[in-house]
Amino acid sequence: MNDAPLTWMPDPSTPTLALPPGATDTHVHVFGPTAVFPFDPASGFKPGDAPKERLFALHDRLGIQRCVIVQSGCHGFDNRAAADALAARPGRYLGIALAPPDVSAAEIARLHGQGFRGVRFNYMAHLAPGATPDQLRALAPRLADAGWQLVVHMEDRLIGTLAPVLAALPVPVVIDHMGRIDASRGLDQEPFGNLLRLLENDHVWVKVSGSERCSRQDPPYADATPFARRLVEMFPDRTLWGTDWPHPNFRADPPDDGILVDLLQDIAPDAAARRRLLVDNPQRLYGFEEIAR
Repeated sequence: MNDAPLTWMPDPSTPTLALPPGATDTHVHVFGPTAVFPFDPASGFKPGDAPKERLFALHDRLGIQRCVIVQSGCHGFDNRAAADALAARPGRYLGIALAPPDVSAAEIARLHGQGFRGVRFNYMAHLAPGATPDQLRALAPRLADAGWQLVVHMEDRLIGTLAPVLAALPVPVVIDHMGRIDASRGLDQEPFGNLLRLLENDHVWVKVSGSERCSRQDPPYADATPFARRLVEMFPDRTLWGTDWPHPNFRADPPDDGILVDLLQDIAPDAAARRRLLVDNPQRLYGFEEIAR
């Protein structure tokens, strides 16, 4: 039995914003249930269960029809919990795996058959170290051959360091959570400038998720919204959005997912911009199955 505290709010508010048909949450995780899918013994992070049934219920409540499940470090390279969730809503839910840098083409093909469409590497002090630049260069052609993407989760201080490597890769690159910038430092800060320059490369995308992580304020995280809005305005065809449910390693009480949805009214103020962000862009990057209208 998993007695760890929950990282998610069991009863979030109902958002006032109605999402467009096909709305996509491109960044969530599933944890366990640990009785079926145990955590990686090497992981220092062992959260309370956040199973697929609670994720599906949240999405149904919020009006989200499609999703990308990102494998969590607490499960390591054992992608079974995410694969199990993908199998329950095939075609509408796709995944991003965790795998070693030397993952074989055969293993990529096996994971692709389960619904995975990319691999993620973390460059955060509290997580296992990511691939080296040489490992990324060696891996990228295998990802490209499979039609996969590289997802990068990094501290803001590393954006400038990793940018030359990421800019030269022959594969779509997705930057998680706005590069984990510190919103309290303002729009003119160096890490955000580095992120904007990196996004001048047409194969680089960014998730305008993580407002609550970038913010140093209480909800509704007003200091972070201008960063997300600037990214949507400057790169309207290469921005994505996600809730980051169930909010692992958050600094305080779990965020209210209803509030995170309502932030979209400020991040992408008009309906056309929200449709690009929530429907058109993820469709183009991930290739979701069409949803019957």
